[in-house]
Formats: sequence, structure tokens, C-alpha cells
Amino acid sequence: MRILVTLLVLAVIGVGAWQLLPSQQDSDATITVGTTDTVTSLDPAGAYDAGSWALFSNVFQSLLTYEPGGVSPVPDAAKSCSFVKGGLTTYTCALRHDLTFPSGTAVTAQDVKYSFDRVRKIDSEVGPASLFSTLKSVDAKGLTVTFHLSSPDATFPFKVATGAGSIVDPTRYPADALRGGDGVDGTGPYELTGYTKGKKADLAPNPRYHGAVDTGVPVELRYFSDPDALNKAWQAKEIDVATRQLPPSVLAALNASDPDQRVTEADSSETRNLYFNTRSGSPLHATDVRRAMAWLIDREQLAATVYDGTVEPLYSLIPTGLTGHTTSFFDTYPDQNSEKARRLLEQAGVSIPVTFTYGYGLGSGAAEAEAEELKRQLEASGLFKVNVKGYEWTDFQKRWAGGKLDAYAVGWVADYPDPDTFADPLVGTGSTMNTGYSSGAVDQYIKDSQQYADRGRVSDDFRSLQQVVADDVPVVPLWQRKEYVVSVADVGGGQYLADGNGVFRLWRLDWI
Repeated sequence: MRILVTLLVLAVIGVGAWQLLPSQQDSDATITVGTTDTVTSLDPAGAYDAGSWALFSNVFQSLLTYEPGGVSPVPDAAKSCSFVKGGLTTYTCALRHDLTFPSGTAVTAQDVKYSFDRVRKIDSEVGPASLFSTLKSVDAKGLTVTFHLSSPDATFPFKVATGAGSIVDPTRYPADALRGGDGVDGTGPYELTGYTKGKKADLAPNPRYHGAVDTGVPVELRYFSDPDALNKAWQAKEIDVATRQLPPSVLAALNASDPDQRVTEADSSETRNLYFNTRSGSPLHATDVRRAMAWLIDREQLAATVYDGTVEPLYSLIPTGLTGHTTSFFDTYPDQNSEKARRLLEQAGVSIPVTFTYGYGLGSGAAEAEAEELKRQLEASGLFKVNVKGYEWTDFQKRWAGGKLDAYAVGWVADYPDPDTFADPLVGTGSTMNTGYSSGAVDQYIKDSQQYADRGRVSDDFRSLQQVVADDVPVVPLWQRKEYVVSVADVGGGQYLADGNGVFRLWRLDWI
């Protein structure tokens, strides 16, 4: 009897284990991922936003990439990269010999040069050309590419590893114009087999890929118009993974012990800032007007009400966890003080209330509720009149890039794990945020910081930079968020999907 019982128990265990393991067919089944991110362009020369770069990191390949949690880039399309002779003005990479474009053509250093040169030549108003501000020229010979920089820049390898460094096929991408259509010709771990703008991207493992990662299972990336639509699809079990972003109320209620789902909550360097048009003619041109606004904004209230405590108030341009983080805005504007704000406006000689337009991107998380809360806070003082208006994401980007908005809130996902990505692109002269702000002191601090190969030595430069920004107020930091990924119980790898450095590792997702 004991033998029979034992055999019965083993049989039951065997059946249970078999049910937990997917069949070979199931293990190759498509994983469906939902997000509210928006893809601005399928051409790396024409996009500088989180949604586009998330897709680029899967279908294109850069010379370098980042491992999960990594702070230094590692070779991907390159076999090796280094600065020449210990200096920081010449950077060279030896390309892998086994890379091919979808056409079957071998990838050469000349293709890498072409890719970098066209980003700078096209210089799209919503593109990433500003990242290569220190790049003077590129040489290519065989499988060796050499970058010549106009000044020492220890951050250049970080920038090479971003979506801006995506390698494209010269026969498919014009040298002086963005490519149209819905096609992609890259050498990344996935092939784009189907694409419907604003709806979905179908990704299949790329059999020709050679690089730093292993290819994964097929993925269908679905795009949703707003967090509520994403949550509706998640609740209806139409998607296997939900990320960036479910509604704040849903994130706040997530239960990691729920057996029907896997929840990943991780630290992130994603921030959100309120930017101001500082140009002459803007109602926010005068520094004292912007300082007055800084005295009125209540981040704690914003985080607690609009975001249900799922974000942390931020008083620093550089977020917590990165070298150079400070509390410069708290030190300069420690409380909400309408009397100090009024005196500043009177000092500026402007008419009260100051009227301006606040723009935000439709479908961008809780952007609408955030806009209304900031409007309420500023108008409660009687000092400002805020006209709030939402725009479709691409239109929104073009409006701020064209200097057509007085104020606008934009989330920022770090391009790379270094404080430089929160300085040069955001407040440097000619920044991608296009506020019109220019400070010789800020530019000098950025340039000085780029001379340190040891990035632990840049703290003083960035602390000083942030005090200048707090005094000039071209931007007001609002909050810093965590990274949330929710998946069904039989999908693993969500913890590696994103860590705030622009890489979206769909290849790490798998059936359990």
C-alpha cells in the first residue's frame, strides 16, 4: 500500500509539474507588452524620446549597450572601444566582423560613420543631434571607426550607447532626410515584422543578430492612448505585461503577493520637470517671474494627490541615486510663500496676474490631472492666470521644440546613467528642451565635468550647476518616479525590462 500511495503521489506531482511547464509551442508563443509610450519616428535621426528609443534598443544596434543595472557601457556591435592614449578627445571602436543588415550586406565602419554623420546633418528639431555636440568628425577604415571630439568628453561612450548611436543601412536611410514609411533595417536582437503607428509593433527574434545579448521570444508591443486604456487591457487579460504607465491609483494598489501576477517595483532615475520659455516676448521671460512660480509650487501635494504617492517630490535637476544630486530648489525655495512671490512680481514690473499658456502631452500618464493641480496652486495666490491645453504627443514635441509654449511639463528618462544626461540636454545652451535658456556658467560646469574620466569627481561641478539653475529657474523639478512592471504569473524577466537608462530589454522576457 505504501508503494502504491507513493507512486500515486509521484504521479500527481508529475502531472502538476507538467502543467506548470509550457509546451514547446507555448514557449515560443508571443508575449504581449502594453505601454502608453509614444513612438515619434522609426528613424533614429528623427526621435529623441523614451517611446522611440525603447523600440530602437530592440531593432537597432549601437556600438555599445548597457547591461541591467550597469553604469558603464559594454560592447554590442563593437568588439572593443576605448579612448586613444588615455586622452578624452579621440575614441576608437573595432567593429564585430559578423554583423549583417537585413539585406544581407555586411556592416562596416563606414556604415557607422554614415549613421553618426546623418544624425548631425539632418539635425531634426525633435532628433538627438544635440547629444553629439562635442563630436567634430568621424573616420572609418575597414572595421575600425574613430571619433574625433572638439573637447575632452568622458561621457561620449555613454552617448554612443544610446538610441542616437543606432547603426542604419545607408542603402535604406537617406543621408540628408528622414526615412518615411513603416520599415526598419537594423541589426538589433529583433526584427520589426509589422507596425501600425500608435497601435502596435510586431517583433520577431533576429536570426542574424550578433552582440551582447541573447535574442528572446516573439513580442507584440501594444501602444495605448492613456493609462486608463492600458489598465483596461490589463484587467481584460489582453496583454501579458503592462509598463509605463498604469494609472497612479492602480500602481498604489499593486500587491506583490498576488499569485496571479508578478510585480516589479525598482528605483529609477526618471524625472519630470516644468520648463519655461525664457525668450524675450514670453510672459515668463523675466527671471523674477519664474522665481515667483518656484515659491508657489507644492510638490508634496502634487505627489500625494495626483500620483497617489507613487512618485517622490524632487528638488534637484539631478535625481536621487546619481552623483551630484542636491536639494538646491528646496534650499532656495523652502516653502510655499505667496508674499515673496508677489514681491518678486512687483520687482519685475509685470502686470498681475501674469497670464501664460501651460502645455502638456495627451496620454502622458497623469499629465492632465497634474496640469490642473499646478494651475490650481499657481492661481490660488491670485498672482497667475494659467491657460491649460493638451496636445497630441508629436504635436506637443514640435510646439516646445519650436518655442511656441510658455510652459510645459515633460518627463525625462535618463539617456545614460550619468548626471551629464540631466544637465547638457536639459539646461545647456541649445538644449533639447529648447527653453531659450543660456548660461555661460552652466555651460562651463558641463564642459569642466566632461573632462573627468572618473565620474565620481564631478560632484562639485554639478552641485554648482544646480544652484545656478535654482537661481535662474529655466526649469522647476517636480518629481522622481519608480519603475513599475506588472506581468502575468507565467512571464518572467520583468525585473530586467527597464532600469531608467533608455534600454528596453524585451529580449529578457520569457515564459516560465
